[in-house]
This record gives sequence, structure tokens and C-alpha cells, in this order.
Amino acid sequence: MIHIKMIKLPDEKTAITLKIMHSLPVWFSPPESIEKHAITHRDYPFLVAFDDDAPIGFTTLKIHNKYTADIYNMGILEQYHRRGIGRQLVESAERYCTENELLYLTVKTLDSSAEYEPYNRTRAFYLNMGFTPLEVFTTFWNEENPCLFLVKRLDNSDTKAVLDKC
Repeated sequence: MIHIKMIKLPDEKTAITLKIMHSLPVWFSPPESIEKHAITHRDYPFLVAFDDDAPIGFTTLKIHNKYTADIYNMGILEQYHRRGIGRQLVESAERYCTENELLYLTVKTLDSSAEYEPYNRTRAFYLNMGFTPLEVFTTFWNEENPCLFLVKRLDNSDTKAVLDKC
């Protein structure tokens, strides 16, 4: 049975990151970048999808300010793609953000101008999840990897109270 759990232990975050990201070289490379992310994830909210006791996917949230969080990384073992795991992880991230009075969830992914098929599915996924493309940053990562920046306005009934804190 698939369930989502917030992981707090830094070593567990690192182990799950390494296992999943190393198994997805089409989306995550080079290996030294994966190692760097495994350390960075230790400090961020970290949601994991489990199939019984086995971690099969994760998403990491980077909190930018009192309004916005970013899906910093998300990876799901390929054999679990197209089974609703990504949707469950994003919905869990949205709940976390709403509970913490954040108004926006953002994500960065490879823009279509790079013409790399695996990311066609990634972009379609985020669009289907209600994210809106805002801008392409051609040098955020590098010129060969233009960054598409997307945002989703969260349904937070306490929006006025949050804005009043400004």
C-alpha cells in the first residue's frame, strides 16, 4: 500500500535521496550533483512515498520566505511512474504549505526549448497539477538547460491574515 510520510532524520533523507536519484540518471546527473542534493535535502521538509516500507519517491521543499515554497527536487522510481505517486507527493506538499500559511508553490524544470523527451512528461505533469508557467531563465542552470519557472497559487482561506502580517 502506498502512503506518504514526512521524514525528519537527516541520515534517512540522505539515504533515500541517494537511492532514488541514482536510479534515475535520465533526470538526475551527474553523480556529484546527486551527492550535493543528498546533503542539501537534510535541511528541507522531505516527503517520501512508501510502498509498504520501501521508499519509492520523494519531494523536497525549499521554503523561500513566508509566502513561497519551491519543489526543490522530486523523484519517483521509474517503475512507479504514471501510478499517481507524483500527484500524491505534490498534494502532500500543498497541504504542508497550506498548514504553514504559505501562499505559493513553485517549481523549476527544463524548458521545452531544450528538446529532451523525458522532461516533456515532467512539464505535462506540473501543468496537469495546476502550475502556471511564468518565465524561462536561459542561464539559471546553463544555456543548454533553460529553466522553466512555474507557480501554483495555493487554496489558503487565511490569505488575508497572511497578507496582513506583511
